[in-house]
Amino acid sequence: MNWKQLPLGPLQTNCYVLYDNDKNAVIIDPAGDADKLLTYLQENELHPVVILLTHAHFDHIGALDAVRDAYNIPVYLHEQESDWLGDAQKNGSGRMMPEAAFTTKPADHLLQAEGTLQFGSFEFQWLHTPGHSPGSISYWHKETNTVFSGDVLFSGGVGRTDLYGGDMDTLLASIHEQLLELPENTVVACGHGPFTDIEAEMDSNPFINGFGA
Repeated sequence: MNWKQLPLGPLQTNCYVLYDNDKNAVIIDPAGDADKLLTYLQENELHPVVILLTHAHFDHIGALDAVRDAYNIPVYLHEQESDWLGDAQKNGSGRMMPEAAFTTKPADHLLQAEGTLQFGSFEFQWLHTPGHSPGSISYWHKETNTVFSGDVLFSGGVGRTDLYGGDMDTLLASIHEQLLELPENTVVACGHGPFTDIEAEMDSNPFINGFGA
């Protein structure tokens, strides 16, 4: 089992492609640059089975419809952002880049209570980690010792909370009560920038240690 980080779209948001030995794949946050993402999948002969969204901000969904249509695969999203894909103001594209605002088709499955997601050989424990957005999800993949955290936790930082539905106290609670409870050697595959791990962020992240904003 392996994963690949692909910075895509106008904000170079990290899309992750997790794949097994049979070349089946899970796509997390198809951020943009649909042609580039599809080319990567085709050149590596990967067979996507599902798309998981950490949240519904525009920079995480730019290639969503192109990929879901190309492979006819379902999309998972938290129920608290069920209408964001179809609302350019809520997904942020209408405010951040009004000249190129866009929407997508709705998610196929809306997640509610935390639990396990199983797709063939792939098993994730999904954690509700709101604060950056109300429906932010972190997907913990135990087999690769990785949590795909979206824009909740970064190397040396945390997600912004000045967008629609954001709240700093909620975000910090999510990090402390959810992510920091994972094993310290867990790799954090962030929505932007390099990956890190829980131990490094506990030791040096100023927001976690109380010296941030």
